Amino acid sequence: MNASQKLVYVFGGIVALLTLASLIGWWLQQRKGDTEVVRNLNARVRAWWVMVAVLGVCFLLGPVANVLAFALISFFALREFITLTPTRPGDHLPLVVAFYVLIPVQYWLIYDQWYGLFAIFLPVYAFLALPALAVFGGDTENFLERTTKIQWGVMIAIYCISYAPALLMLDLQGYKDQGPLLLLYLMLVVQISDVMQYVFGKLFGKRKLAPTVSPSKTVEGLVGGGLTAVAIGTALWWITPFSPAQSALMSALIVAAGVFGGLALSAVKRSLGAKDWGHMIEGHGGMMDRMDSVSFAAPVFFHVTRYFFSS
Repeated sequence: MNASQKLVYVFGGIVALLTLASLIGWWLQQRKGDTEVVRNLNARVRAWWVMVAVLGVCFLLGPVANVLAFALISFFALREFITLTPTRPGDHLPLVVAFYVLIPVQYWLIYDQWYGLFAIFLPVYAFLALPALAVFGGDTENFLERTTKIQWGVMIAIYCISYAPALLMLDLQGYKDQGPLLLLYLMLVVQISDVMQYVFGKLFGKRKLAPTVSPSKTVEGLVGGGLTAVAIGTALWWITPFSPAQSALMSALIVAAGVFGGLALSAVKRSLGAKDWGHMIEGHGGMMDRMDSVSFAAPVFFHVTRYFFSS
């Protein structure tokens, strides 16, 4: 079975699941009325239809479309991060460079498959350049705090998220030209974990996981959602270079990294006095609300895969 056939089968399964979810949402609305939980669930399902359609078009068009799509995701995620982070006129130059230089260059490096520079461009050169550029603004008030926030935004919204499409550049044994399947695998495990943690939390949640950081997350939701995502990730071993046992371990790693990413960025969000990063995606909040888990899971998954499975 070639990569294209595998993609068709996986997307067929996703469409079937979303159809079932839509029917369940309709049934709950008829039975329980237009409650907040049902409304939120249906909004999330509608948003998922749109996101899956966009993802499907990107996979159909090829690697360039995937890279461009994630470049746009980084742009919107960084915009949300900076919107919640107080800036001053002295920060304008580093911000312009972050949006209009760093994002294009980082994603061009993925397209060009220049791994050596991709891996160090932002954490070394951009890290040094951003405060140097801010100096020309002549504003020293809270300089360290302001610069650190911009560096954090660049690292999370650009560098970490860019590791998802960077999976396309991996050269793995017996897995030539199947990078899109690995990207799809990562996104499915991360997002299924997030969705099922929400579902299990609403159905069975009693004990708060981190009440002051993320009040909606529960231990029951984490266990139920995490185990479901690992089970599905294991069942999808056939689209990866992993054996079933390896796929179980890799999906567990993705889930764990995603949970830490969600909690860490929830803490950042709370420290800025916000409930959501934005309102771009109905039922999901902002772009960063959907990519917080990916921002931690993608680099971890990329490097573990590259270390153990590269040819």
